[in-house]
Amino acid sequence: MSWFQRKVKGITTPTEEKKDAPDGLWFKTPGGTIVHTRELKNNAYVSPEDGFHVRIGSKEYFEILFDGNKFTELDANMSSGDPLKFVDSKPYPKRIAATQESTRLKDAVRTAHGKMNGLDLVVACMDFAFIGGSMGSVVGEKISRAIDHALKTKTPFLMISKSGGARMMEAGYSLMQMAKTSAKLALLSEAKVPYISLLTDPTTGGVTASYAMLGDFNIAEPGALIGFAGPRVIRDTVGKDLPKGFQSAEFVLEHGFLDFIVDRRDLKNQLTTLLKMLKD
Repeated sequence: MSWFQRKVKGITTPTEEKKDAPDGLWFKTPGGTIVHTRELKNNAYVSPEDGFHVRIGSKEYFEILFDGNKFTELDANMSSGDPLKFVDSKPYPKRIAATQESTRLKDAVRTAHGKMNGLDLVVACMDFAFIGGSMGSVVGEKISRAIDHALKTKTPFLMISKSGGARMMEAGYSLMQMAKTSAKLALLSEAKVPYISLLTDPTTGGVTASYAMLGDFNIAEPGALIGFAGPRVIRDTVGKDLPKGFQSAEFVLEHGFLDFIVDRRDLKNQLTTLLKMLKD
């Protein structure tokens, strides 16, 4: 006779009635910390234990920055054309339509104006979820029009970059956006309207080579990847191992390309302080 005998049955729920834990309730950081998504949202999508900054998009940044999440979106329905009739694994219009359906975004940037701690602000925020935040004609045009709005209203402009670079499906049209946005920012500078560029993870390619690095203040989130070509490409080209932390926000700051690094939880208050200083 066994020394242990169960008197009461354990789990009695039939298999067909068992419920799985819903997906997306928990987030695991690269450091192994597990955080409830509700706690992440209440902490500006930053892990409270290890400070890891989760990648977020325009929806979340607008919630963080605009007072009461109240803002007026600019050019909300602008969508890409297909001037080159580009086809890779699928035609470009089909790729755009599929991405619009899966992300509920029209393209890789959203622009809006509203109040931040009572101060007027125009924001352009990129969405990495839309074809890697790639810069095409719509991205360049929406940013240019947002700058026009900032010029017209004499309102400070904030650019939040998060991109893999130029959009290959638009080839030369995409590269032209670098010049167009840079020219618009020159007008902003001439009018002495403040421009703050926030670089988030990742900011690379033609975006880094144009508007992301042209701010009156260039700032970044902790640990963000910032560069032109990727580290693997550079390593293979120069044939040498790269320094530890190469292309991280901290490395870029140390080498003089950033003004400061800001924790996302302090972003709204630090931007407010900066704009008040510039205003005075």
